[in-house]
Amino acid sequence: MNIKVIGIGDNVVDKYLHSGVMYPGGNALNFAVYARLAGCESAFLGAFGNDESARHVQDALRELKVDTQRCRHYEGENGYACIRLVDGDREFVTSNKNGVLREHPLQLSEDDLNYISRFDAVHSSINGFLESELEKIKQRNVTLSFDFSGRGTEAYFKQVCPWVDYGFISCGALSVDETLNKIHKLYDYGCKRVIATRGHEKVYYYDGVAITEWQPVYITPVDTLGAGDAFLTGFMLAILTGGNAQPEHDDIIRAMTAGGKAASQVLHHYGAFGFGKSYSD
Repeated sequence: MNIKVIGIGDNVVDKYLHSGVMYPGGNALNFAVYARLAGCESAFLGAFGNDESARHVQDALRELKVDTQRCRHYEGENGYACIRLVDGDREFVTSNKNGVLREHPLQLSEDDLNYISRFDAVHSSINGFLESELEKIKQRNVTLSFDFSGRGTEAYFKQVCPWVDYGFISCGALSVDETLNKIHKLYDYGCKRVIATRGHEKVYYYDGVAITEWQPVYITPVDTLGAGDAFLTGFMLAILTGGNAQPEHDDIIRAMTAGGKAASQVLHHYGAFGFGKSYSD
């Protein structure tokens, strides 16, 4: 089955303070790249600045053959985040809050929406400044996944959840009971299916019927950056290729296993997907 997916929202460079090397990243962009590396046709729709960081991200996408034809281009800083590694675990030190994307949030035109409707699935996140456009996207009858990271207010969940088919939430800082409460909260706000990750602990899935649990295999990481994005990409591709509009228990376990395999591959190298380049500031 030939799956076509698009990531809409954020792109950044992750600047590693210990090495002076920057790597392309960002939740929506990583989704598009990981899908492409898995053999799918993929695209990215976001906003680029006109600096060294933006040029480096675009060079990587061209080499990987990720479609960027609908991206916006602005004068100003591309998104960036400064990263520190502690025993292989990435820590965000500072960022410019996604640069030009924050200054120029995406407003999707009819041409954009017609383009988006050619894809089987759209992925975005809390970093994509796309909240006002989700209803328009969902009206095009595409599967919509969304990464809440570990953030979000009650008002935010009320705005976003009704349009989300698969919502991902990071709960590494929460207890099991707190995680289960968060899952039910997102579902009650309208998210059709919720997937909660707790680092290398269990992954939980809920669709309003029952909680499905899965235990990943722990791998000592070189760098955890991008692992969560790789997991959700592997999970979504498994769901989409399965072709079951209402995934059952075995479908979910297969998708979690595929997500875990994708994440484990990312843990062995620096950056979300490589393409490191020295930066000048």
